[in-house]
Order: sequence, then C-alpha cells, then structure tokens
Amino acid sequence: MRLTTAAMLAVALAGLAGSAAISPALADGYKTCTKLDKAQWKPATEAEAKAKDAGYEVRRSKVEGTCYEVYGVKGGKLYELFYSPEDLSLKHTIAK
Repeated sequence: MRLTTAAMLAVALAGLAGSAAISPALADGYKTCTKLDKAQWKPATEAEAKAKDAGYEVRRSKVEGTCYEVYGVKGGKLYELFYSPEDLSLKHTIAK
C-alpha cells in the first residue's frame, strides 16, 4: 500500500495532536501555593523540617512553581509533599 505525502502528513499530525492531549494528564505536580514574592518566602529548610516532624524521611526538596516540593518516605512509600513558602502549610500530597 502506498501512502501519499498528504496522507502521511495527516497521520503524523494526528499522532502529535494525540500526544499533546495526553501530556497534561501525565503531569502530576502541584504548582500554585502562594502569590507572595519570592523574597518574602520562608526558607525551604523549614518545609523539610515540617515533613520530618510529620514522620517523613526527607530525601530532597526543590521549588516547583510557587511551592516547595519535598520528597519523603513514610511507611516504605515515596510521597511528594507540596508546601506553601508563605506559611509552610501543606497544600497537596501525592503518593508515588
């Protein structure tokens, strides 16, 4: 079977459109925790300390959007904890 250039282009574009529709569904990060300017954020080490106080073994942390994302293990399971840098309140938790 021989495909024309137009048919091949249509198939390629359909594949790209399909993958673009799936990509947002695969993203699991939580990105909106505060509107406060970064200069006024509390230190990330304080978010890590809150996770430790809650019983998590902290592996690492990073800034994700306007949140502190802390990776911790509890009960043998990995969690992503999202803290507001404004008041260090826990905004979202994802079990991996």
